[in-house]
Amino acid sequence: MRRRGAARLAAATLVSGFVAAGVLAAAGPAAADGVPQSPGGATATIGGLKTYGTAVIHDDGGDHQVSAGLFEMSVDGGGTLQTYCVDVHNPTQRDAKYRETSWSGTSLVTNKNAGKIRWILQNSYPQVNDLAALAAKAGVGSLTEQDAAAGTQVAIWRYSDGADVDAVEPRAEKLADYLEKSARALPEPRASLTLDPPAVSGHPGERLGPVTVHTNASSVTLTPPAGAATSGVRIVGKDGKEITSARDGSQVFFDVPEDAGDGSATLTAQASTTVPVGRAFTSDSRSQTQILAGSSESTVAATSGATWAVGGAIPALSAVKNCAKGGLDITVANKGDEPFTFELMDTRHTIAAGASETITVPLQEDQAYDFTITDPGGHAQRFAGVLDCRIQGSPSGAVTQTVGEPSPVTAGGGTSPDPNLAETGGTSTTPLIAATGLSLLVLGATALSIVHKRKSAGN
Repeated sequence: MRRRGAARLAAATLVSGFVAAGVLAAAGPAAADGVPQSPGGATATIGGLKTYGTAVIHDDGGDHQVSAGLFEMSVDGGGTLQTYCVDVHNPTQRDAKYRETSWSGTSLVTNKNAGKIRWILQNSYPQVNDLAALAAKAGVGSLTEQDAAAGTQVAIWRYSDGADVDAVEPRAEKLADYLEKSARALPEPRASLTLDPPAVSGHPGERLGPVTVHTNASSVTLTPPAGAATSGVRIVGKDGKEITSARDGSQVFFDVPEDAGDGSATLTAQASTTVPVGRAFTSDSRSQTQILAGSSESTVAATSGATWAVGGAIPALSAVKNCAKGGLDITVANKGDEPFTFELMDTRHTIAAGASETITVPLQEDQAYDFTITDPGGHAQRFAGVLDCRIQGSPSGAVTQTVGEPSPVTAGGGTSPDPNLAETGGTSTTPLIAATGLSLLVLGATALSIVHKRKSAGN
């Protein structure tokens, strides 16, 4: 099994103006203060495997025994998610933070069997919690929760990773075979909550927008921008009346007073809902990609920013991962009365007044990026994350090429014997790396001891 590349991409800090320069620097904090844009939806912390059995992965390196089953995540703001892995050879990092993501930001976008994975999720455990009925369909006498979770995960891996994998427990293996053979393609589920677009711009005295609410929640709470009481900026509907809530399909606007100076503001939308089964979850720590199998009532949120100026270039900036193209799509919509020109990756781009353009920044797999673009008014927008678009094994059995081959680093500084951490990543490589590191520490300590004794003898 090839190990995933861990080399980090040098971050580009972009300073905009009439002609902006692209500067290469080490990945790390951007030059400007600011929180990276989020696609919206649920954010959660993974807590490890909770219900699982055992599976065996067969590849050119031999047979590897791994844990297979349901992970549990704690949602920020309240709620619990249950997920399966769709990235079998990449380990799960302890306490990794995850964000709800569209399939376009994961390996699922180029996987012709992604819709079958969603069918498996809809028609197996835990969505089907009548284990007797599920066992009857699979042609087995009975199923435990562990059997059901392991069999479901094995069936998913066969489609998500093209893996040659079997469940150890015969009943779980029969369930996996049934699910694999019965699966039919289903469409990608909609997001729990997003605001589109995530950024708008314009002049004071205008209603900036519209920003459209997309959600499966019955109602969404809108939090006005910080300092709205003094700035006079309001969140309004189509009729110009101030609003504090919205629903799916609602269009909202930033109403900026005519006498407002150049500035910016952020709208926050929040709701409580169950996240749709089949939504993907990714982590910037290169922890294995997850796909949702079940959700309690959970807190979801999204933001949209607005920028305004009296004159000049007034860009609205947003970005989204594009795994089909292997890069980051940066969209610049210039609502000003002058062109917005900047240099990105040694290429100069000019967005005419009133125009919009999407620029794809090519990135290498598993490498961090951290971009900051500052508009003429000094407002900075930061885009940070990791491009995690590929799995290691393709459906044909070929190995996906990655950049470099260092092993992923386990969060917390080392390996853990805790079986609740996914053994699905890296099989035996992680213990080997830990042992190697320990050996080096011992050798170093021995060398220091010898030097100390020689100095003492000389004295």
